[in-house]
Amino acid sequence: VQLQASGGGLVQAGGSLRLSCAASGRTSSWYQLGWFRQAPGKEREFVADISRGGDSTYYADSVKGRFTISRDNAKNTVYLQLNSLNAEDTAVYYCAAGRGFYNERLIPEYWGQGTLVTVSS
Repeated sequence: VQLQASGGGLVQAGGSLRLSCAASGRTSSWYQLGWFRQAPGKEREFVADISRGGDSTYYADSVKGRFTISRDNAKNTVYLQLNSLNAEDTAVYYCAAGRGFYNERLIPEYWGQGTLVTVSS
């Protein structure tokens, strides 16, 4: 499975962005999908995930109510809508694909290349 993320950029605090991640490969539609992020000087952390059929989602507490994950299986694409952004959301955002969950969090097997989101205060 190959993953290509896009949509990052510079945004003011309180603003919004939408990230996209296109999955390719013969079995890409079989996978659960998700987003992780890594802020400068910090470890990579889970953000959100969505089941293969799109009927189940799970969010980290830090983004719940502000971010929305969705997927379009016809396009093999997963999205992350980021609203009410603040400086603590500044990070490189990575999409990931995997076949399972642990404590409702995606177990990543494949990673995209990352897209940078910078929130200015």
